[in-house]
Amino acid sequence: MKHSLVSIITAALIALLATAPNVHPTEPELPHLSAQWQIWAYSTAAPSFIGNRATILDQNNEVLRAGSNGWTCMPGNARPMPEDGWPSAHQAMPICADKEALKWMQAYLTETKPELNHDGFMWMLHGDVGEDNSTPMVMNKEDAHAEHWIESGPHLMLMPKDPATIAGHTTNFRTGSPYLMFPNSQYAHLMIPVEGYYQYSESP
Repeated sequence: MKHSLVSIITAALIALLATAPNVHPTEPELPHLSAQWQIWAYSTAAPSFIGNRATILDQNNEVLRAGSNGWTCMPGNARPMPEDGWPSAHQAMPICADKEALKWMQAYLTETKPELNHDGFMWMLHGDVGEDNSTPMVMNKEDAHAEHWIESGPHLMLMPKDPATIAGHTTNFRTGSPYLMFPNSQYAHLMIPVEGYYQYSESP
């Protein structure tokens, strides 16, 4: 029953994403360490109706802009940030997470078990610069299994309270369907590709 509910919700989200416009302000021509550029880069990781009212944090978890909707946007790239800031929003790998998904991310970065009250959602409309889909914390392509490396475009993620509820989904990320990342681990979550997802990798 739980798996069926997750599948129904996922299908509904995909249908909405396929038709909903996503309007964001133009990238400001400012230094990438400036608060304004960072607010633009991180807030646009989610649809504008979420990002425009979210709390924005910088690389050091300092508040750049207070929010009002319970969502938090911040850079998600765990690699060292260049001295001049992230070269692009894509390389910053910004995330916009609800309260539960933010708990998941904090657990992942500290290599502890996620303890969620319910499923959470996390947007990454700028994608990421690549990870091993099968193994947590493998962020260098040369260290990954070649067939499991994926550099992602825009997507939504479902972070489950109980990973068993999504265990039946495929791990094949080349079909265009939602798929499991980090299967059989405490960090298993569901990746939901949206338009542009395969701009950095082989499309289905």
